Amino acid sequence: MSHRNDALRAARLRAGWRTMDVAAEALQAHGQRLLDDPHFTVSARTWRRWEGRADDRRWPPEETATVLHDALGRWPEDLGFPAPAGWIRPEAHQEEDVKRRAFVSVTAAALMPGPTTSQYVDPALIDYFQQQLEGHYRADMLLGPHDLIGTVSAQYQLIDKLIRSAQGETRRGLLRVGAAYAALVGWLYQDAGDMGAAAFWRGITQEIAARSRDPHLIGYSLVNLAQVRTDLGDGHGVIDLCEAALDDDRIFPKVRIMAMQQQAHGASLTGDRTAVDRLIDTADGLLARVDDDLPWGNACRRTPGYLEVQRATCYGRLGLGREAVDLWGQVLAAVPGTARRDRGVYLARHATAAASAREPDRAVEIAREAATIAAETRSARMLRELATLERAMRPWQDAPVGRDLTEILAPVTEGV
Repeated sequence: MSHRNDALRAARLRAGWRTMDVAAEALQAHGQRLLDDPHFTVSARTWRRWEGRADDRRWPPEETATVLHDALGRWPEDLGFPAPAGWIRPEAHQEEDVKRRAFVSVTAAALMPGPTTSQYVDPALIDYFQQQLEGHYRADMLLGPHDLIGTVSAQYQLIDKLIRSAQGETRRGLLRVGAAYAALVGWLYQDAGDMGAAAFWRGITQEIAARSRDPHLIGYSLVNLAQVRTDLGDGHGVIDLCEAALDDDRIFPKVRIMAMQQQAHGASLTGDRTAVDRLIDTADGLLARVDDDLPWGNACRRTPGYLEVQRATCYGRLGLGREAVDLWGQVLAAVPGTARRDRGVYLARHATAAASAREPDRAVEIAREAATIAAETRSARMLRELATLERAMRPWQDAPVGRDLTEILAPVTEGV
């Protein structure tokens, strides 16, 4: 059965074109301006055929389809035209171009084609890159991810280039430092909220670690992959990866601590409080044995109350609001001003714990500082924590305290 084109008629009337003759004249004028072509033509007869019976309707030429979309905001298939085989909207091509450019931007530093021109590589470059790495860690705490991704990625690309020419122990040393740089790039993307890019760079970390034959780095790379799984809410995946890291008895205490605390996050995602406390307590017993001089993975030494931060985070995830509030109060008292991004994340988690403990006024007061830091650092991780806070505060969303929170968070949540 044939039907008249009600979709096109409705779009015409929304545009203010009361008759088909007026519509044809208006579309023709629009097309001539859009295409800068005085010869572009749409006759009243053509328009009447478009609005007529389906078996009389024909797909418009490409430039006419573009004009229809620009004038009415819809492509021909949304206006009742039968789409020809293989038709793909121009905007879909544009979206694919954007995705392709984004993929190239993320992966370019790690996928440099080779071979490259051979050069002498001085062993002193290993120390140079290690010293730079510590500076990047400090800058990350102050700036957040976005301003550092390009810098650290470019340095990884240079390290990768040097690895291709280096020999012997110099090459092995560059592989080790290259794995640490790849891990940092992965973390920066994760903190920026790009989980696809984070997973890609965590994979690069594991590849370079395996090539280095360094068991400590291999364990570290597995913990890095587990971090991505934690953000994806895959508790069993986290546990699998951490157990794989802990299977190697050779790894340094620092790596064991990292694997155990991350496994505790996996346990919290599966609702196992007993395992959370056991893993954190066991890791705490290893802290005094951390004595390596490796430049990476030093959060357990650099971060005050490192393991209690993990416990408080796990408690919050388990819905233990009162216990989490008390722990966050202790942790935040020791966080230095230089760890501004981390402080913002902790504050957001503290506020959520307060909301879970039925203390909405306290939650909003804590959220004020967190929102200020989120606006400065643009950390997606912090924004995600603030979104969790909003959900925890829903019982009070119509109360004055709920409106206060909405006002506080508006500068950082608009457009998110």
